[in-house]
Amino acid sequence: MQRRLFLALSACLLAPLPSVANERTYYEPGLAEAAMAEGKVVFLDFFAPWCSTCRAQERVLTELREANPTYDEAITFITVDWDTYGDGELSRSLEVPRRSTLVALDGEAELGRIVAGTGQEEIAALLDLALAAAAD
Repeated sequence: MQRRLFLALSACLLAPLPSVANERTYYEPGLAEAAMAEGKVVFLDFFAPWCSTCRAQERVLTELREANPTYDEAITFITVDWDTYGDGELSRSLEVPRRSTLVALDGEAELGRIVAGTGQEEIAALLDLALAAAAD
């Protein structure tokens, strides 16, 4: 019995810990709007779990955020579930045309967006733009 407990605990200790970049803050009405009203730099990911482009963007975002923890320190990342809020007020007010849209904002001012782009350089450039705005 002790051996099984030891093996189980050992397995838990060896399991990789989830990184901050893998954690998601999911949008609820008012969440992004409050952050924007406070003047925070916000990065919105209009995501659908069934969307292959969204999953490709997610992989790139995770890699970039893990490589540069400063992104998570300076930028508020919010995932907007397209199936739930794609036709909602936030999507309409930002004129988001579809899922797989990434939008960076400095307060309520849009810094830039990517629609259906999955290139690492393109997404890194948008993150760097948001990071620069957070430093100002």
